[in-house]
Amino acid sequence: MMGEAPPSASTAFQPRVSIEQVEEGTDLAPRFDVRGLLTVVTTDAESGDVMMVGVMNAEALARTIETREAHYWSRSRQCLWRKGATSGLIQHVIEMRIDDDQDAVWLRVHTAGTGANCHVGYRSCFYRRVDLPADEVISASLAELVFCETHKTFDPVAVYGDVPNPTQL
Repeated sequence: MMGEAPPSASTAFQPRVSIEQVEEGTDLAPRFDVRGLLTVVTTDAESGDVMMVGVMNAEALARTIETREAHYWSRSRQCLWRKGATSGLIQHVIEMRIDDDQDAVWLRVHTAGTGANCHVGYRSCFYRRVDLPADEVISASLAELVFCETHKTFDPVAVYGDVPNPTQL
C-alpha cells in the first residue's frame, strides 16, 4: 500500500443520506466528529474486559477493516498508529461493531505476545479504579486510585527503549 493516498471519510465509506440508512440499513456510513475522529472501545475477545479506549480517523477505520489488525489515530503523536507496531502487542480484531448512529466502534480483540494492551506494561489501560467508599461521601479532589492489576506483563523500557512516551501532561 506504499504510495497510495490514505482513504478519506468521503471516499472510503458510504455517504450518510438518511436516518433510516444509518440506523436500520446495512451501509457502513460512520459519523466522524469535527476533528475527523470516532471513539473506539476495545475489549478482550475472550474475557470481555475493557483493554483501552481510543479514536480512529477514516484511514485508521479503513486499515482496521482491511487488515483485521487494530489501527488508531494517536492524538498525542498526531499520526496513524498500528497497535503493536513497536511492541509486537498487535491487536487481532475478532469482531467489529458500530453503534446505532455510527459514531462509535467496539472492537473485540486477541492481543499478541503477552496479551498486554497498555504502554505502561499492564494488560489493560484500565489497571486502576477510583476508590468509592460505600459508607462515606468524599470530595472528588480527595479521590484515590487503587490498583486492580498487581503486576505488569512486560517492562516498558525493555520493549520501547527510547521511544517517546505518548502520555501528555
